[in-house]
Amino acid sequence: MKVDISLAMSGPLDAAPRAAELAATGADGLFSFENAHDVFFPLVLASTTAEIDLMTNAAMAFPRSPLHLAYAANDLQLLSKGRFRLGLASQIRPHIQKRYGSTWEKPVAQMREWVLAMKMIFAHFAGEGPFDFRGQWTTHTLMTPNFNPGPNPYGPPPILVGALGPKMCEMTAEVADGILVMPFNSGRHFNERTLPALDRGLEKSNRSRDDIEIVLEVICAIGETEEEIAAAAQGVRTLLAFYGSTPSYRPVLDVEGWGPLQEELNARSKQGDWAGMAGLVHEDMLHTIAVVGTPEQVAAEIAARYGDHADRVCLYFPGYPISDSCIAKTVAAVKAAAPKKVS
Repeated sequence: MKVDISLAMSGPLDAAPRAAELAATGADGLFSFENAHDVFFPLVLASTTAEIDLMTNAAMAFPRSPLHLAYAANDLQLLSKGRFRLGLASQIRPHIQKRYGSTWEKPVAQMREWVLAMKMIFAHFAGEGPFDFRGQWTTHTLMTPNFNPGPNPYGPPPILVGALGPKMCEMTAEVADGILVMPFNSGRHFNERTLPALDRGLEKSNRSRDDIEIVLEVICAIGETEEEIAAAAQGVRTLLAFYGSTPSYRPVLDVEGWGPLQEELNARSKQGDWAGMAGLVHEDMLHTIAVVGTPEQVAAEIAARYGDHADRVCLYFPGYPISDSCIAKTVAAVKAAAPKKVS
């Protein structure tokens, strides 16, 4: 199991030196967020100082055309010498329509088109087949030599899709190169909902689990003392409350028997009661959706929940300080604890 950690939550200004520091922790890769800064710029800078894997986690697909995404991904594949993964996500309707000013209609079908269009574009760059994709939401039929970068010496970058619901998971397994399993999750939801959906998609495309990369995103509350763990847990509670207030994440709560909590969190979010929301995240929810403890305890829990199926894990440390030495201990512990993946 490979381990990825986040880069440059505050934007691109410190991305290059920070990437070198994080690479020294033993992590296998770095990923960037789509937050108050562009998701690609930090990775461009990181490619100059850290020879480890790089990934967008995740770029919002629908506000960008498949060709925009393909150009950016192709360039990052060159800069990183073949170590880039393009992670995509659909977001939710209010953000796509009201923040990005873009189109949201049928996100699973739209994402399918984006993935297939980019695969056509990458193939055409490589000299394989015509530049011809005709979909309901995106069409690409014109490419002249001036605008074609030509074959990438490192091959096309893998396309991964962030997915939670069964339809998005199934589609991802059918057409994409990998899945980013959403961090607001639990072992039970992953086993009962995610894995069966992946298997249905793989069956449609006559593929096996070895043909896709399964990347688990895990929210961690890590510390080396009781005081550090308590502080980390408080930061994680705030994030879990934010996620839990979103209707899209209710299925995870439903599986665990906590569905009505989503409505209460949502109501408080509309009142701006963020502190009160965090207080609603009880101990069972904290320890079921996040992983909590020392580096060794966190590693053991990740291995128990996901180790048989995950190719990689992306570790999130939200809302609390964590030292590079603690990150390094966690990375080493996760690698040591992970069992061999079974298909």
